Amino acid sequence: MDTRTDIMPDGQLYLGGEWREGTGAEILSHFPADGALNRRLAGASAADGEEAIARATAAQADPTWRDLLPHQRARHLHAIADGIERNASRIAEIQSRDTGKTLRETGALAASAAGTFRYFASVCETMDDELTLQRGSALTMSVHEPLGVVAAITPWNSPIASDAQKVAPALAAGNAVVLKPASWSPLTALELARIVDEAGLPKGLFSVLPGSGREIGNLLVEHPEIAKVSFTGGTSTGRALARKAADKLMPVSLELGGKSPTIVFDDADIDVAISGILFGIFSSTGQSCIAGSRLFVQSGIYAEFVDRLVAATRRLKIGHPFENETQIGPMIHPDHRAEVMTHVAQALEDGAELLTGGNAPDGPEYSRGNYYEPTILAGLANTARLCREEIFGPVLAVLSFEDEADVIAQSNDNDYGLACGLWTRDFPKAWRVGRAIRAGTVWINTYKQFSISTPFGGDGASGIGREKGRQGLRAYQSQKSFYTDLSGAPHPWAANTLEGST
Repeated sequence: MDTRTDIMPDGQLYLGGEWREGTGAEILSHFPADGALNRRLAGASAADGEEAIARATAAQADPTWRDLLPHQRARHLHAIADGIERNASRIAEIQSRDTGKTLRETGALAASAAGTFRYFASVCETMDDELTLQRGSALTMSVHEPLGVVAAITPWNSPIASDAQKVAPALAAGNAVVLKPASWSPLTALELARIVDEAGLPKGLFSVLPGSGREIGNLLVEHPEIAKVSFTGGTSTGRALARKAADKLMPVSLELGGKSPTIVFDDADIDVAISGILFGIFSSTGQSCIAGSRLFVQSGIYAEFVDRLVAATRRLKIGHPFENETQIGPMIHPDHRAEVMTHVAQALEDGAELLTGGNAPDGPEYSRGNYYEPTILAGLANTARLCREEIFGPVLAVLSFEDEADVIAQSNDNDYGLACGLWTRDFPKAWRVGRAIRAGTVWINTYKQFSISTPFGGDGASGIGREKGRQGLRAYQSQKSFYTDLSGAPHPWAANTLEGST
C-alpha cells in the first residue's frame, strides 16, 4: 500500500522554542508495516539538552509565566487542545507510520490527547488552595507552587497520549517541560511541538529532545535544575532512574511494566468476556503495559471457554495499519518482534502447549513488515517465565483456577501490580476479588477503558505514583504552608524581655 511521507516532521528538534538540527547521534524512524524510512534525523546531544534546560529554567522563572493567573495559563492549554483537534488526522497518520498502530487507534489517541489538555486546563482553573483548621490564634493556609523544570520521558507504544498525560498537567501546574520521546518513535512528539509552538506557549517552556537514554535520559535525571522526572517505560530502566533520583532527593513518577491478570468466573457472560480479553491482550498488537497477559479461567468452564477464545482469536484480522478492518497491525521494530518470538520459543521449551499463533503470518502483504500472529499458550504453571515476565507483545498465557482464594493467590504471586480484569455477573464477588488483588486499576466486565479524570498507576514492580485525575496536577507542584497571627499580642515566651515588662 502506498503511503504519504510528505506530512512527516522534517526532523529538526524543538529546543526551547527554536527549531534546529540536533547535534547528537543519528536516529532512523521506519514504518513498521513495510520497513520504509519515515525520517532520518540527528538526535539531541548532551549540549542540546543543557541548552534546553537553561532556556526552560529562565522561562519558568520569568514573571510572565510564573505569575500568570490559573485561568490565563489554562488558555494556553486550550489553545494546544485546539491545535491537536485541527491536526488530528495528520497526528494519527504520523503516529501510525511512527509506531505501526492502526489509524483507528491513533485517531482515538489524538482525540484523547486533546481531551487531556482540556481536562487539565479545567483543573488549572478550578483547583483551589485551602484554609486549614486552626489550632490557635493564627490563620493557616496551604498553597501549591510549581516545581520548576520537569522532565517527561515517554515510551514508543502510545506517544501522543503518553506525552499529553505528562506535558498537560506539568504546564497547568506552572512548570517548564523537557520531553524526551523514545528513539523508535520520535516523530509524534515533534509534531506535538509544532502544535505547541503555533499555540503561542511562551518560548523556552517546552522542548522535545529525541535521543538515547544513556545520554539524554541520564542528563535529565541527573541535572541539578530538573526538579522532577515523570517516566513511563520498562521496570529495569525505572529502577535505575529511581536510584539516580534518590541521590538528588528528587521526586519521580514511574509508570512501569505489568503482567496483568484477567479472570473469568464460571458465571460470566462468555461473549462479553471473550471480546474483552481479546481487546485487552491483542489490541495495540499486545504492546501495552496494561495488556491482560495472564488469563485465569475457572476450572468448570475452562475447556469450553478456551476453545471459543482460540476460535475467536483466529478470526482476528492481521493487516496494514491503514486498512479499516485491521485489528492486529505490525510490531514496532524487527528487534522487538524477535524478542517476543524468543519468549514464545522459551515457553515451548518449558512445556507450553501452543493453541494458536506463534509465527509471523504468511503472505506477501506481510513479508516486509514486523507482523506477528496473536498467540495463546497453555499448560504452564503460574511460576513459569512466560507467566512472570512482561512480553510486551500479542502473547497470552492461559491458566485455570478453582475458587476465589486460589485465583487471588495466583494473581498476586507476581512482582507486578498494574491492572486486573474480572468477568462475573456477581458484583459483590467482583468487589471482593478486586479489592484483594494488588493492582492500580481493576476493570469489571470490561478492559483497557480509560478516563483522564481517573488516577492511573501501579504498585510493586509496576511503579510509583499516579497520573491523571485532579491530583495528577498536584504531582507537579510543591506545597507551602502559611501562618498569620491574629492575636496582635507579643509571643508570651519573650513577653518578659520587652521594655516596661514586670
